[in-house]
Amino acid sequence: MSRSAVLRVLFVCSLLVVITGCSRDPNTRKQKYFESGEKYFSQGKYREAVIQFSNAVQIDPRFAQGHAQLAQTYLKLGDTQRAYNELSRTLELTPDDYRAQTDLVNLLTGTRRLDGSPFPEYITNAKPHLDLLKDKQPNNPETHEAWANYYGAQNKLGEAMQEAQQAISLDPNRSESYLLLALLQLRADQADQAEVNFKKAVAVDPKSLNAVLALGGFYQSHNRLPEAEQQFKQAIQIDPSNGVPRAALVRLLMQEGKKDEIVSFLQQTKRELPNNHQGYTMLGDYYFATGDLDKAMPEYASLYHDHPKDMQVKKNYIQILILKNQLDEAGKLNNEILKGRANDVDGLIFKGELQRLKNDPAGAVESLQTALHNEPDNAVGHYQLGLAYAQQRDLSRAESEWREAVRNRPDLADAQRALATLQISRGEYDNALQSAQQMIDAQPLSGDGFILKGIAELGLRKFTEAQRDDEEARNRAPDSPAPYVQLGNVQLTQKHYSEAVQFYQQALQKDPASADGLRGLMTTYVEQKQYDKAIAAAHAQIAKSPNNSNFYDLLGTALFDGKKDYAGAEAALRQAVDLDKTNGDAIEKLGKVQIQQGNMDQALALYQQATRDNPRNATFYILSGELYDAKQNWDQAKAMYQQALVVSPDNPLAANNLAYVLLEQGGNIDVAMNMAQTARRGMPNSPNAADTLGWAYYQKGIYHSAIDQFLEALRLNQKNGGPDSATVHYHLGLAYQKVNQNTLAREHLEKAVKLKPQYADARKALSELRG
Repeated sequence: MSRSAVLRVLFVCSLLVVITGCSRDPNTRKQKYFESGEKYFSQGKYREAVIQFSNAVQIDPRFAQGHAQLAQTYLKLGDTQRAYNELSRTLELTPDDYRAQTDLVNLLTGTRRLDGSPFPEYITNAKPHLDLLKDKQPNNPETHEAWANYYGAQNKLGEAMQEAQQAISLDPNRSESYLLLALLQLRADQADQAEVNFKKAVAVDPKSLNAVLALGGFYQSHNRLPEAEQQFKQAIQIDPSNGVPRAALVRLLMQEGKKDEIVSFLQQTKRELPNNHQGYTMLGDYYFATGDLDKAMPEYASLYHDHPKDMQVKKNYIQILILKNQLDEAGKLNNEILKGRANDVDGLIFKGELQRLKNDPAGAVESLQTALHNEPDNAVGHYQLGLAYAQQRDLSRAESEWREAVRNRPDLADAQRALATLQISRGEYDNALQSAQQMIDAQPLSGDGFILKGIAELGLRKFTEAQRDDEEARNRAPDSPAPYVQLGNVQLTQKHYSEAVQFYQQALQKDPASADGLRGLMTTYVEQKQYDKAIAAAHAQIAKSPNNSNFYDLLGTALFDGKKDYAGAEAALRQAVDLDKTNGDAIEKLGKVQIQQGNMDQALALYQQATRDNPRNATFYILSGELYDAKQNWDQAKAMYQQALVVSPDNPLAANNLAYVLLEQGGNIDVAMNMAQTARRGMPNSPNAADTLGWAYYQKGIYHSAIDQFLEALRLNQKNGGPDSATVHYHLGLAYQKVNQNTLAREHLEKAVKLKPQYADARKALSELRG
């Protein structure tokens, strides 16, 4: 080797030693990570900054400056728990870091419960830090701002405003103090003074994004929309890459109804911020938020094509595909997520939703429970789990999950809607009104809350209020058929038939495939005994939407109930089932038509086929079991109910029917009683469930509890408007006899015989009682 070559090798080796030596020095590496984090922070790239600051404190866990900057970054991201942890660590290392003391106080006093109230323990924990700041930093305006936040959290607005004024007196050029005072004055109903200080906050620092946005928000809340628009546009100029002022402007334009201007602005935003997630997704999110899925889907398809590595874009696209019923494509994309991250909570929730929509509620329950095991407070997971339980007819568990969803996210309108719908189905209209109002509060620009509120008001026969809220819904969603359907329902309930017909026809004009619109129109004709018109209306809509299973279902129902045309009804319902093998209503009705014609075996074969087509749906096992009951094939009936419970372990109807078979056939009474209790919890308004539980208590020898359940069964039957039950009176008579109340026993046994003269068991018991 030549001398020069040797020297080059030695030089390179020496250089490598220097480089690797530096890179191995912990302080050097720590500082490089910290400086990189500061660079990202200054650029607004907070997630990247988190990584770098985290690397720095991982190298040196006692690096107080690193913990402090990491805390600031988490505050920017809104991650309050991690910010609190880092601020606490900072103060452990440097108790005299007064900036960290102040931030910790503001974090503690600013954190809110779901109902908007502060945490009392957080307020208590803030006090020692405030005392320290008052002692060590009495002339720092941030100290007085922190005290103002402390008093404000306790609604002590007078003291809070005094502290804010003190902050201003210490530094008259501090925009944050004027802004804080204005917000406090607004809470104290001092709007004029608040406006003055909002303007001062902007005048002192025209580049303060928070101050400009707050002034715009003040104008918007007082319906001074042109002035609000001016402020929001100014905020965009201050920080063009920030999505917050752009979103504020969009909300304002939505309030003004300027749809074309919104779309144009968001298209411009997408061009201006091609590499900013919030910027390029705003248009698609706007379409989604306003319910325009036909535009949201191609927009998100384009976004996914352009940004395939953006996981949130992919997830949003999956959600839209699900809503557009493109389940296979949604499943394919979601499987890609779960393949890479098997415990991804969103992916598991999507999986559960897809399973439910493909008529596999049991599989959905399993997937959603896994998701909630990983993230117990996920409101969407609880909402979807409630839907899966509802599909299994386990409404008690469904309601529990929806309430948990609302507890975690009061603004989750879908969960509020589900609760309100369930409450309406139970006749709990006052509760439904509350749920609907919460929907309106969460989504004031949506018509859904107004529709549900109108339905509840209609249930209370508050016709004027119902019509008003349905019109509010129509104003918010003029192209949706739903408000017209509900306006028709208001007229139909009052027997204003011609007005009802007009509204239902308008609904069908908006959406020719609206099953609710056709149902309302046909019901209007049926109530007037105009069966031919009802049937003609069904045929007219089928001509426009020939593959609509629900329309054939409605036609078959009208032919069956109105015309007693069993052959025609069977043909229509068969077509409904052929078009949609998951249409449980059509399958059940088709079986009833076949039974009416004396073809019970044919109906049983239909329900058995439905179990094969929908093996994870308990409903069809229950229907099969009920037919085996009618044929007195108890073993097969029991097998069907047991299979239903395999699919849906807490299904109350399956539990009730299985319990009754066990009790009638001498099965295990303890097992039967457990099943009956499950049914009673799941169907609290069912007289059959009360009777079954009473019969279990009777056979167990718990006679007084049995009597209570039988009396409740009679009360529920009367409340629900059902026919008086000879079976319940028979059971009640036997129970009274066991507790030596023979007069009451005789009364109910006689009632049983009167209701059902051929009731041999009741006649025998009555004869024995008479002696």
